[in-house]
Amino acid sequence: MKIGMYLDARNPPQWRRPWPGHYERLIEWTVEAERRGLGSVWLSEHHFFEDGYLPQPLTLAAAIAARTSKLRIGTGILVAPLHPAVDIAEQAALVDVLSDGRLELGLGAGYRIPEFEAFGADVSRRFSVLEERVAEIRKLWETGLVTPPPVQESLPLWLGGNGPRAGRIAGRLGVGLLTLRTEPREHYLQALRSAGHDPRTARVSGTVNLVLARDPERAEANWRRIRPHLAYQWQSYQRYGAQGRPSGKADDGALRQVDASAADPDAMRSAGPEMNAPAFDVVTPAEAARRLRSWLSDVPVEHAFFWASIGGMPDDMVEEHLELLATELAPSVRDVGTLLAAAASRDDG
Repeated sequence: MKIGMYLDARNPPQWRRPWPGHYERLIEWTVEAERRGLGSVWLSEHHFFEDGYLPQPLTLAAAIAARTSKLRIGTGILVAPLHPAVDIAEQAALVDVLSDGRLELGLGAGYRIPEFEAFGADVSRRFSVLEERVAEIRKLWETGLVTPPPVQESLPLWLGGNGPRAGRIAGRLGVGLLTLRTEPREHYLQALRSAGHDPRTARVSGTVNLVLARDPERAEANWRRIRPHLAYQWQSYQRYGAQGRPSGKADDGALRQVDASAADPDAMRSAGPEMNAPAFDVVTPAEAARRLRSWLSDVPVEHAFFWASIGGMPDDMVEEHLELLATELAPSVRDVGTLLAAAASRDDG
């Protein structure tokens, strides 16, 4: 298992920095993370958040590619139904060229009605369009229509989503699954077999909701410091998440007020495995390694990535967290996931 970092580029109003400096700081984090040996950075997409949630992940990916030389650069995820296949295929290929073959392209269905309305996309068809995009992108690359082509002959494709449907689609298409949650993973492995794919090709990656601190005392102190940022982050997700519902009805698109008690950080801390939002914790590298082994020892996991920053948290916490991810956690869990073939074969039997 390789350890990485996750950026959503939020710049909350109450902790706001000038935008050019904010993005320069994000890029510097990736440069320093690579210098320390971290394996990957993953970028996500949303639109119209008041805190500037990253709207164009492949643009930031290109900037990171120009400043790094080893770090894998992933999208986790790009909302595929919002974009024409040729745009995704061309931009992804160019990032792969700029990075000399370091792109991991993660796609997802999306869910927020205002985003679909703004892009002229049909939210009710988001899953079928997601499948179409994968087929179209593959064809554009395989036929050589996109120039320049990707550097990687088989550029890694991933599909993200926290429900069973995303797992089934990823398995059916034979691509990687971009979530560590149990339910979609079970559907993924079953669909992979049903579609005739070798179960040993299963690939799983995703987010872990932990921040690292040097020792237990510092973890407790940093928990107190991160609480307002964590409360902000999950209240924001609840407010904007209310703009997308499975029904796809237009009246589900209202931005809603959320009671602060609905995102109580202390409740998150006791909510269970930190692969599942909104569970979250601040722990030492040794404790993080213990939890990862407990959760993922028999999972074909390739990348586990951690939020670099939660809702504008202080720089010293971010820098300590990223340093510990690279220098202490990553070396201690390299062997997790190395039994990929055995795990897949066991599931197949």
